[in-house]
Amino acid sequence: MTKEPNDTERSKAAGTQLQRLMRMAEAQPPLRTAVVHPVDALSITGAVEAARRGLIEPILIGPAARVRAAAQAAGLDLGGLELIDVEHSHQAAARACELAAKGEAAAIMKGALHSDELLEAVIAGQSGLRTERRMSHVFVLDVPSYPRPLLVSDAALNVAPDLATKRDIVQNAIDCAHAMDIAEPKVAILSAVETVNPKMISTLDAAALCKMADRGQIVGGKLDGPLAFDNAISLEAAEAKGIKSAVAGRADILIVPDIESGNMLAKQLFYLSNAQSAGIIMGARVPIILTSRADPAASRLASCALAILVSQHKPSKYVR
Repeated sequence: MTKEPNDTERSKAAGTQLQRLMRMAEAQPPLRTAVVHPVDALSITGAVEAARRGLIEPILIGPAARVRAAAQAAGLDLGGLELIDVEHSHQAAARACELAAKGEAAAIMKGALHSDELLEAVIAGQSGLRTERRMSHVFVLDVPSYPRPLLVSDAALNVAPDLATKRDIVQNAIDCAHAMDIAEPKVAILSAVETVNPKMISTLDAAALCKMADRGQIVGGKLDGPLAFDNAISLEAAEAKGIKSAVAGRADILIVPDIESGNMLAKQLFYLSNAQSAGIIMGARVPIILTSRADPAASRLASCALAILVSQHKPSKYVR
């Protein structure tokens, strides 16, 4: 049986996967990024620090007086940074989408506004940012007790995805893993059990997604499911249940049944396992850096680094 890491080992391991992301991104030029409504100390500090680290070239979009006041309160100098004055957050979101659609911004970063407000602007028909792919959110988690990055999707955007949406969620997560140099990610389709049960839609969807991968409708990864959480991430649990799989116990990606299970899973890993995270929306014409107001500086910087890697990776082609 694998020995559980102690507190000291966990502390040493914390952050190593996000540090790897940062090292990969820092070798690349900064990403021209529309920062939407950075009118509080946390969001303006994240943007300025990412610029200082050479990760982004920010275009600050918001009420100029409020942006400058937030910077002053945080002790920051905005000299040399582009600032576009708009009246309110809704206008800031629309302007960011406009810049991205015109190719004048290569990414969008959420500031001090609700995620729903930003996403409404992104998915609007006139935004120019929608693609044939359904957008989905990907958490890249650095869990101290897990030996590799762990991607969780979708825990923030699609509430109750149907099979077609789950197919895009899976493909988006695989593409994100490819951008991180994970050549053939192992994808676990989660449910409460590891057998197909006609009464549990999540198990039927899992089986269908695996067959879609066999037929080229999902490409670039190894899929297995349904798998329960324990046998997706623990070889011992998988072996105890007699599961023979190239994915079980070795998952790089966890696909959750719905937003509720995904959100609870991610937050349990944050608060009970000291996981750190980066977060990004895939499936739009540009990566969208979506951070929470509770995210620490390391998560904000890692999310910018992830956006750089994703922006340089072309989406996979698959059979529709």
